[in-house]
Amino acid sequence: MQPSTLRVSRLAGAIGAEVDGFDAARAPLDAELVAQLRTLWLQHGVVFLRRQQLDSDQFLAFARTIGTPVEYPFVRGIDGYAHIIEVKKLEHERVNFGGVWHTDTAYLERPPMATLLLAREVPPHGGDTLFASQTAAYEALSEGMRRLLDGLRCVNSSAKADTSRTREDRIAEVGREQRSTYEAEHPAVRVHPETGRRALYMNAGHTVRFAGMTDAESAPLLQFLHEHQRKEEFTCRFLWEPGSLALWDNRCTQHYPINDYHGHRRVMHRITLEGDVPRGIL
Repeated sequence: MQPSTLRVSRLAGAIGAEVDGFDAARAPLDAELVAQLRTLWLQHGVVFLRRQQLDSDQFLAFARTIGTPVEYPFVRGIDGYAHIIEVKKLEHERVNFGGVWHTDTAYLERPPMATLLLAREVPPHGGDTLFASQTAAYEALSEGMRRLLDGLRCVNSSAKADTSRTREDRIAEVGREQRSTYEAEHPAVRVHPETGRRALYMNAGHTVRFAGMTDAESAPLLQFLHEHQRKEEFTCRFLWEPGSLALWDNRCTQHYPINDYHGHRRVMHRITLEGDVPRGIL
C-alpha cells in the first residue's frame, strides 16, 4: 500500500516542490494521495516526483487522474499513444525543443492547464529545466503597473520565430497538413480558475503584441515584462534523472529547458491536459 501522507521538500521560495511517497505506477491510484498531490501542485506551481517507473499506459492513466489529455497540435504522438509526444534532442543536434521561456501553447483558444514531462533518457550532465512563478512575478510589480496590465490583452501566435525556430525539425515530422498557424488573444493578467490568484500571462515564445497596439508599440513593455518574469527570485531549477516526472501548471508558470548538453541524447515523454479559456480581471 502507498503511505497515507506525502513528504514535501520545497525547491525555492516562489515555486517548486519535490514530493516523495507517491508511486504513479500503482493501480488503482489512491484517491486521497492524488488529491494531496493536486493540492501541492496548485500550491507550488510545479511538483516533481522521482523514481517513477512508468510504461506508456501507466503514464497516461496517471495523467488522467489530474485532467483530460489532449493532442499537441504540431507533433504526432508516439506509436499507439496520440496523447504522448516525444521531446528529444539527439547527439548531433544543436537546437533543443521549446528552447525559450514560455508557457505551453498559449496560442490556442483553450491552452492546456497542465503539462506532465517524464524523463526517459537524460544526458550525463546538463539538460536541467527552469520554472518561473508568474503569480510571484505579478505580485512583485508596482500597483500602477498591475493596474495597467489588468486591462490589457495579448495576441499570441504559433508563428512567432522565437518558438518556431526551436521546433521546425520536429514540426516537419508530422506532415504538411498540421503546419498551420494558430493565434489567440488572452488577458495579460490571468485569474487562476481554481485558486483565484492573478498571474502574468504573456511569454517570449508566443506573445506578439498587446491587442489594439502595434508590434512596435508593444515591444518596450513586453521586453520589460519578459525580463521581469524570469527574475531569479521567481524561479526554481530541476535536475532530471531517468524516471523523474514533473507536473506543472501552465496557468501560472513558465519554463525554460537549458540547452547545455551538446553531443548527448535527451528523451522525454510529454502529456498536456485540457484547459479552459483564460479569464482576466476586467
